[in-house]
Amino acid sequence: MSAAGLEVGTTTVTARPPRRRLGLREWAVVAVGALAVIAVLRVVTGANDIASSGALAAAIGLAVPIGLAGLGGLWSERAGVVNIGLEGMMILGTWGAGFCGYQWGPWAGVAGAIVMGMFGGLIHALATVTFGVDHIVSGVAINIIGLGVAKYLSVRFFTGKPGGGPTQSPTIDPLPDFTVPGVSDGLGTLERKHWFLVSDLAAILRAVCTNLSVLTIIAVLLFVGTWWVLWRTSFGLRLRSVGESPVAAESLGVHVLRYKFLAVLVSGGLAGLGGGFLAIVAANIYRDGQTGGRGYIGLAAMIFGNWRPGGLLAGAGLFGYTDAVQLRGGGNVHAFLLLFAVILVAVGIWQVVRNRRTVQGVLAVVVGLLVGWWYLAADAVPAELTGTTPYVTTLLVLAFASQRLRMPAADGQIYRKGEGQ
Repeated sequence: MSAAGLEVGTTTVTARPPRRRLGLREWAVVAVGALAVIAVLRVVTGANDIASSGALAAAIGLAVPIGLAGLGGLWSERAGVVNIGLEGMMILGTWGAGFCGYQWGPWAGVAGAIVMGMFGGLIHALATVTFGVDHIVSGVAINIIGLGVAKYLSVRFFTGKPGGGPTQSPTIDPLPDFTVPGVSDGLGTLERKHWFLVSDLAAILRAVCTNLSVLTIIAVLLFVGTWWVLWRTSFGLRLRSVGESPVAAESLGVHVLRYKFLAVLVSGGLAGLGGGFLAIVAANIYRDGQTGGRGYIGLAAMIFGNWRPGGLLAGAGLFGYTDAVQLRGGGNVHAFLLLFAVILVAVGIWQVVRNRRTVQGVLAVVVGLLVGWWYLAADAVPAELTGTTPYVTTLLVLAFASQRLRMPAADGQIYRKGEGQ
């Protein structure tokens, strides 16, 4: 047997080298590359709003609830419990934020959102961890239960209240926000120059330095904290081992069911906090249907991020940005048709030349050329289609990223105590 392979009979099986994960330097290169692409697209198409501080600030606001939902999914699935009930937990979080925020103030609303989300997580944990219900079935049930419970409680507690009703809560007082003094105006002047890269970088800095909600800062700290806890502590090692091989973990003395239960509770709390962000920061009010499927997009962002916080953060930012762009008008989405066309053609050529996948490559090139023709033939994307931009982006990203994904080995498996004995 050599270092390069393992000989089995007359067949040599070559060991595939492990895929290198992106480090801080690689992510910095990706970020600079993305900035350059957006700057080029802005200059070529003349759509200056796609890199404006207003669009980027909206993108941050839209990315936070997606990221928190995805972070909740990451905790759960790293412990081996599939959680497609994130949407229902977010819905419960929006109601909890609306009720507690109206009664006792915005910080109580934050706590109420977390508690209601954890209530959804508790139901999911009892069903999957304790009683062994199929994870998908339980997640679907949580989404239905969350929607129904929020509707009932809204009618029960908000009807007749000042500014409230059966589909919305009274107004919630806002949380504090931060602006770096003396910086925003200067960056705004640079942004309005529309200089290549310089104005784009100024717009990004202005977006993160102006009226940044305290809950956004907390969300970023939660990402950092999740990375540290799960990848730098013995607790995190045990939790991840439960999601990779619960039999082996239990043989080493890890209380598998306890870790799974705790992870799903944390998952629900984070998803509920994402719903609370929508009610307290994004709207200052609870409304029926407020989540708009962001729990599902958060799940997609987690998968895109390969079940790691850094990739999840990038995915949430991407989906939040596309959502913000489409909300600001079809002209912005029209500019992105050119980018999609170039990417599809490039991917198609790569598939044919490098991977020898002729059918997939030709199909990508043809679709790219059709999108390019659409960009040249139309001046704007119809309003009926702009609303689908975040969901189309979700499908495209997952399709392109599917070949490099590796979920936890025991994710979704039903485990009973003592199975390995």
